[in-house]
Amino acid sequence: MLKTLMRQVKQYKTVSIITPIFAALEVLMETLIPFVTAWLIDRGIQAGNMNEIWKYGLLMLALSFLSLLFGFLAAKTAATASAGFACNLRDAMYQNIQRFSFSNIDKFSTAGLVTRMTTDVTNVQNAFQMILRIVVRAPLTLICSMVMCFVINRQLSTVFVVVLAFLAVALFAIIRKVSRLFDNVFKKYDALNASVQENVSAIRVVKAFVREKYENEKFANAAANVYRLFVKAEGFIAMNSPIMMLAVYGSIIALSWFGAKFIVANTLTTGELTSLFSYVMSMFMSLMMVSMIFVMLSMSVAAGRRICEVLDEEPDLTNPEQPVTEVKDGSIDFNHVTFSYRATGTGEATLKDIDLHIKSGETIGVIGGTGCGKSSLVSLISRLYDVDSGSVEVGGLDVRKYDMEALRNQVAVVLQKNVLFSGTILDNLRWGKEDATEEECREVCRQACADEFIERLPEGYNTWIEQGGTNVSGGQKQRLCIARALLKKPRVLVLDDSTSAVDTATDAKIRRAFAQKIPGTTKIIIAQRVNSVEHADRIIVMENGRINAFDTHENLLKTNDIYREIYETQTGGGSGDFDQPAPDTEGGEGV
Repeated sequence: MLKTLMRQVKQYKTVSIITPIFAALEVLMETLIPFVTAWLIDRGIQAGNMNEIWKYGLLMLALSFLSLLFGFLAAKTAATASAGFACNLRDAMYQNIQRFSFSNIDKFSTAGLVTRMTTDVTNVQNAFQMILRIVVRAPLTLICSMVMCFVINRQLSTVFVVVLAFLAVALFAIIRKVSRLFDNVFKKYDALNASVQENVSAIRVVKAFVREKYENEKFANAAANVYRLFVKAEGFIAMNSPIMMLAVYGSIIALSWFGAKFIVANTLTTGELTSLFSYVMSMFMSLMMVSMIFVMLSMSVAAGRRICEVLDEEPDLTNPEQPVTEVKDGSIDFNHVTFSYRATGTGEATLKDIDLHIKSGETIGVIGGTGCGKSSLVSLISRLYDVDSGSVEVGGLDVRKYDMEALRNQVAVVLQKNVLFSGTILDNLRWGKEDATEEECREVCRQACADEFIERLPEGYNTWIEQGGTNVSGGQKQRLCIARALLKKPRVLVLDDSTSAVDTATDAKIRRAFAQKIPGTTKIIIAQRVNSVEHADRIIVMENGRINAFDTHENLLKTNDIYREIYETQTGGGSGDFDQPAPDTEGGEGV
């Protein structure tokens, strides 16, 4: 874990090395000040020698200034190194997430990834800053102060050894207990973030169903879990203070008692006793800092493990050694394909022995009930997942032999969940082609029938789209996403139920535009409505992860009971829902 994290220090190595040096110099200056104070008292004040007072006073002033300077430099370089380290961590995590396949993303919840890139990185950043400065400063102060105490008086210094041993045992017990609690805190953070994300993204649904009270209670429970664990952990940490005060005041009392006797016996001077008091406070403050370091490290270790899970995650899908970058045509072949979602852990195949062959330029309809594998089928074409067995070929070549970027540029997919980003309509369209001209954007919008509503907007193609496309309707969002995909001029265009929010007249216009404008592009249209696919060259009927039938609309009406029943139900005024039993018909059976 440490090796993985430290690789992200990168360009901040120099300031990371300089910081402990500045911290050590700061400690050295602070350690010398009480020693000079003893000389000032003994040789200047008690002796009534003004020259000595001036000499040691100026020396103390110089040491104080140097301590302040080195402390400032240590703080500045530590802040620079830790902030840069955190920036590199977030950047590395984000870049690795961009390389993830869908199966990789399935392993992490969105809320979990957000927590890792925010809260976890912040904890590691704070720990790194403390390591650079405090981890050097605190032990060095403790050691230097102890050495100076023994230089002044060995007998009195044994008091500190006993007290330090007591503190070490007590603090170790506290830290051990707190570390376990912080391991659980970050897991609760994921649940908290998930609650916030889900509520905000679905706020319209929450309000529509008047579920604000339920969502408030769910968030309150998640927040309460984090609160309880933090209170419990902080309760143990709070024990540091009384234990530390007991040690400090006990040492001061012991030092005063024995020190007074040594002064009377002329084996200790007043200045030396004053210095010992200063070193006592330095030692115990440094020990307090050490205990806080361990608490912070226990938090950061748990956070660091979670960060490393993302950094160490290897994408399931990788390019071959010599990838092919050109897709010859839009032909598609499924050769006895079996596929399952490994992340679910069920082991049950989603697609079973799919043997399917589509010619370049064909328009193929895909129809079937919810969960029958329609979306899974088309996700294999652009290699969003890899098959368990068999092969998928595009342009006569196995998709695993292509450069994934080149393949996905030629296989445009408009998914069920349409996503628009904050920016203008033109900005969103240019996701399909970064350097597209405005005329090219207008042309694809005409093909997707999106120009009809865009031109009615006050700012037209420069209209601002809110995050997630919340200021456009579902049908408008679908048409913009189709236009965006068309801008890529793909060999294969997959519409995964992408016209479900479009009225039937507009749906028909889009299909006519496809036939006229992109005749050479293979078009795969997934739909629940028969009238969205009946004009396709051929139609796939899917059932339970298998191809039940694959033929033209006319032939399916004659030969396939499932398709005929759904067609008759929909054209006869029924719902035509694949997930509901179809009405009893002769020779037919509901799905």
